[in-house]
Amino acid sequence: MVRRSAITSMFAGSPVHPVQQHMEKVCECTSKLPAFFKAMAAQDLEKATQIQQQISKLENEADSLKHKLRMNLPNSLFMPMPRDQILDIVTQQDKIANMAKDIAGIMLGRKMQMPEPIAPLFIGFVECSVLAAEQAKKAINELDELVEAGFRGGEVELVAEMIQELNQIEYESDKFEQQIRHALFAIEKEYPPIDMMFLYRMIDWTGELADISQRVGSRLQLLLAR
Repeated sequence: MVRRSAITSMFAGSPVHPVQQHMEKVCECTSKLPAFFKAMAAQDLEKATQIQQQISKLENEADSLKHKLRMNLPNSLFMPMPRDQILDIVTQQDKIANMAKDIAGIMLGRKMQMPEPIAPLFIGFVECSVLAAEQAKKAINELDELVEAGFRGGEVELVAEMIQELNQIEYESDKFEQQIRHALFAIEKEYPPIDMMFLYRMIDWTGELADISQRVGSRLQLLLAR
């Protein structure tokens, strides 16, 4: 019986399956954030700690998939698309999981309190940014079909529409960010300045989740333009 090589095994069925597998794990990681923020808003630190540990574990698993992919990805000669573009997509996906881990780690580490007046708005903001990652995953999951179609025809149009929807979600995230900044500015003098400084940083990073997800879509769009 002939044993398949590590590369053959890894890319069995689809040369882009590892990219999709990595994005799936990334989204498992980000999907925990809304529940984490709700626990922090309720100051349920026990539950928040459990969720933060789950996020950290999933981010580590995503890291392992990333390293495995990089080690086993063949050169462009054997790929239906440029190797450097695949690696660039994976790099952007990796940043999403890293950001989710950093947000949860800092918020829990500082035992940050979310001002009650902005808590519902902030949770909606988080959910919108997580939705951007999920939409990027939907587009990435079409890579197999794009390869099969030779990056032509109706499949290209379908993915282009998905990317357009991703851009719209990122736009909605930007609007959330503006609203929450305005709401926080109105009450920030009632809270310790250092707490407000870190809360503004969490706003930045939550918005960055949607921004990076949009970058995944932009990298995929470059493949469509080949």
